[in-house]
Amino acid sequence: MAVPIRVLLADDADLMRRAIQFVLRQREELAVVGEASSLPEAIEKAREVRPDIVVIDLNMAGRDRILPAEVKTLLNGAKILALTFGMDDGTTELALRIGVAKLLDKMNLSDELIPTILEPGLGPQLV
Repeated sequence: MAVPIRVLLADDADLMRRAIQFVLRQREELAVVGEASSLPEAIEKAREVRPDIVVIDLNMAGRDRILPAEVKTLLNGAKILALTFGMDDGTTELALRIGVAKLLDKMNLSDELIPTILEPGLGPQLV
């Protein structure tokens, strides 16, 4: 078996984290390596668990305490998969400033999350 893609979940809604975790744990090629309920906690966890991908609620608590330009670096270089309810210009602009690899609407999450994580180029790259 190949090394699983290491995923950190960051959402301030406990129910959403549990639902995402349940879905991801159904796939052996994915490993949930941590959870966070705020952006500062996600940054701390990313330093600790070194995920390949951070699935993050774009409008999560604590976001206002950290500059968007710093987020990518602070998340330890992991690729960012951002989640939001509804796509508007402000959301898309914030995603671009943070350095999000993909932005998904939570309303389509059940159909899009796993295929997006498994997309070539989003997970870890073999050298």
